[in-house]
Formats: sequence, structure tokens, C-alpha cells
Amino acid sequence: MAFTKARLGVFILFCCSVSTFGQMTSPPPAKTPGEALNVSLGLVEQQFVPAADAMPADKYDFAPTNGEFKGVRTFALEVRHVATANYMFGSMVLAEKPPVELGDENGPAALKSKAEIMKFLNDSFAYLHKALTSINEKNELEQLDSPFGMKASRLSFASFSIAHPLDHYGQMVEYLRMNGIVPPASRPQNK
Repeated sequence: MAFTKARLGVFILFCCSVSTFGQMTSPPPAKTPGEALNVSLGLVEQQFVPAADAMPADKYDFAPTNGEFKGVRTFALEVRHVATANYMFGSMVLAEKPPVELGDENGPAALKSKAEIMKFLNDSFAYLHKALTSINEKNELEQLDSPFGMKASRLSFASFSIAHPLDHYGQMVEYLRMNGIVPPASRPQNK
């Protein structure tokens, strides 16, 4: 039974991947681990940024309040959180201080408007791309310290930095749909 569920999960993942990849042109073959990671980050960015931009500015403070949603982040905080994490992971990969003040896990409290938050988000993806580009065969397994009190390889931090936005993307899709907005990735694609 568990094996059958695992095969079904792999099949579903494959179908979703084929659908996403079918809408893109093939990138050139990667020459470094950093280039390969950047392709994956680019796919995530192509989903996340348009979803963040799809929410109207006057609804950026939306958060569901009924039932199990009590106390969840607002849409704006979801976006700020991912941008903050992008900067944090990028700085961990580069083993340097983040280039901007991050505030808490939800980013700088001074960022209020959609325009400010979108700039912070786009800049965070640019910084994370820079960080991932720095990964090569010589440094990918180097053990680095994290602010969480653990050590992990540069490649591990990079891999998680790609997966992290997808968790929050799923939450943002719910928020968009609760406001009658079809997420950009779910809209019909012109071919």
C-alpha cells in the first residue's frame, strides 16, 4: 500500500513537472552546480513573483480569520517573509552579512506598501541568484554555520532556499482565491 502511494506521488509530481516544463524553453546545459540551482530558483521565482504581484495593493493586508486560519500571516507578511528568507539563505551561502537590514522573520516592519514589498522581494531573488551562482564543485559541500545553531553544506542551504518559497506560495494561492483572484500560474497560457 505505501509503495503504491509513493508511486502515485511520484507520478503526480512528474505530471506537474512536465506541465510546468512544457511551458518553458529549455535552458542551456548547466556548467556548474550554481547554474543548475539557478534554473530551479528561476522556476520558483516565475511562480512566486507574479502571485505576489497579483494581489491588489488594497488587499495586501488580507488574512483569513475564520476556523483554522486564526493568527496566520497576512498576504504582505507572506511575501516579506519569503524575501527575508531569500536574503538570509543567500547570505548563508555566501558566508557574509545580509546586504540589507532584515528585521525579524517577516522582514523590515517599515515595509508597508505593495510597491515597497515587491521591490524587497525582487531584490531578494536577485541576491539569492547571485549567491547560488557562487556554488561550484569545490565549495558545494563546505560546511557552513547557520543562524539556527547548526552546520550544513552550502548546497543544503541552497537547496532549501529553493524549496522554501513554494510552501508560502501555496498559502498565497489560497489567499488569492479567497479574494476571487485566479493565480497567474493557473490562468490559461497563450502559446
